[in-house]
Amino acid sequence: MLKAEIVKYPLIFKQPGGTSRGVLNKKDSWFIKVFEQDNPEVFGLGECSIIKGLSFDDRPDLDQIIHEFAKNINSFDQDKIAEFPALNFAIETALLDLKNKGKRILFPSNFTDSKKTIPINGLVWMGEPDFMRKQIQEKIEQGFNCIKLKIGAIDFETEIEIIQEIRKIYSANEIEIRVDANGAFHPNDALEKLKRLSELDLHSIEQPIKANQLEKMASLCETTPLPIALDEELISVFGLDKKKQLLEKIKPQYIILKPSLLGGFAQSEEWINLVKELNIGWWITSALESNIGLNAIAQWTYTLKNPMPQGLGTGQVFSNNIPSPLKIEKGNLRYSSNRNWNLKALGL
Repeated sequence: MLKAEIVKYPLIFKQPGGTSRGVLNKKDSWFIKVFEQDNPEVFGLGECSIIKGLSFDDRPDLDQIIHEFAKNINSFDQDKIAEFPALNFAIETALLDLKNKGKRILFPSNFTDSKKTIPINGLVWMGEPDFMRKQIQEKIEQGFNCIKLKIGAIDFETEIEIIQEIRKIYSANEIEIRVDANGAFHPNDALEKLKRLSELDLHSIEQPIKANQLEKMASLCETTPLPIALDEELISVFGLDKKKQLLEKIKPQYIILKPSLLGGFAQSEEWINLVKELNIGWWITSALESNIGLNAIAQWTYTLKNPMPQGLGTGQVFSNNIPSPLKIEKGNLRYSSNRNWNLKALGL
């Protein structure tokens, strides 16, 4: 007989995280502890991580729903939980962790054995130009050769100037630059902005216009000089047929998969199988989870053997993250088996 307990934990940003949707100072996560009633010392741990205004699960009664699912952990409604991607991800990872003896090793591999690392991009938040320049310099000094810049919140010409500064020093072969607009561009001038950005030898742009404008996004993907990666566009698209229809309609160059926004690993793998058939590229990105969720995503990502830099560098953005074996070194994510988990902050 399984039992489940819930711990709500607010994650505090070291510095405000600027996006085109606003500035993030803190965010809530719910941790789900699952264990056999007669053996509570061995438990699986999953994280339900919510981004306000973005997560499909973002609703006023979420706390109540999470506790309801925990209460009914032995008989929860699989169809109903599909309506809550972040919660589904949490339960999926908690049960997988428990199945593997509750050691936070969900996918044993050379990564969890500390033999291999995962290349990742360095994340640069939106902000005042000098703040963005400082972040860029720090990422380069830390050994990142792939940088992702959040754009769309400050003046576009200033953003162009900042990227030009990088390109004056580093070629595309030395530093790969990805940009993420979070839907900030207006459809009427998006193509012109993509042309301007393409002159700077960028790798790609995430979600140039807001989601749910299928005709306009399809037109952009057909004519763009800069590869487009769908991100927010995938949220709330459930069912294999609807996923395939979206991809065949828009025909993006890439998609970006965030398991806690899409419903977990099984749901994300459906997307991957579809894009492989359609010759569309993909990579994995975390969605501001704590190290609990990031650990699960990173271990799963390694098993997929995608050689591109992945978006798994968000573990350093919180001042009160959960101490873990995860470590960033020279633009790579490492699982250091000589570093231990510390769950005291969660009361575990």
